[in-house]
Amino acid sequence: MSVLTIKESGRELIVWRAVNLVSYRLGLSGRADVVEFIRDSGGILLTGISGRWTPYPIEYKRGKPKPDERDEVQLCAQAICMEEMFGTDITEGALFYGETRHRTIVPFSEELRNQVKEYSQEMHRLFQSAITPLPIYKPCCKSCSMIEICLPKQLGSHKSASDYLKSELL
Repeated sequence: MSVLTIKESGRELIVWRAVNLVSYRLGLSGRADVVEFIRDSGGILLTGISGRWTPYPIEYKRGKPKPDERDEVQLCAQAICMEEMFGTDITEGALFYGETRHRTIVPFSEELRNQVKEYSQEMHRLFQSAITPLPIYKPCCKSCSMIEICLPKQLGSHKSASDYLKSELL
């Protein structure tokens, strides 16, 4: 994790990059691209740094906003992890899209938080049941960093991952 202190437009920021995250309550872990800590008298204490700070998660995306809520859900999941880790409430974060070159503010509504919880529960249900859902190829798959792992075109036409492996190994 790298740390940077910035003074910009009359406010002081501390920027953490590649921040490891965990929520034991939801059974999630991951890594935030960036967390900005904004000096705020109502914020949290950071070890070894004077003052109080409010965490503000930012997720960087190469492209443009998606037609569904996947980016917002990811960012909200990061905020939920940080809330548990830091013992604070986080009301919003931002998505920065490389194609549009600006931040999109994401309020962490109760509805969005419930989506994160539901997706987390479903993920754990599938894992406990040893079910690997078949990938569904969509146009957005072309720009996904997981395409070589997911293999939506190859696996999508088979009934299961084991059927795919049998057809490839025989």
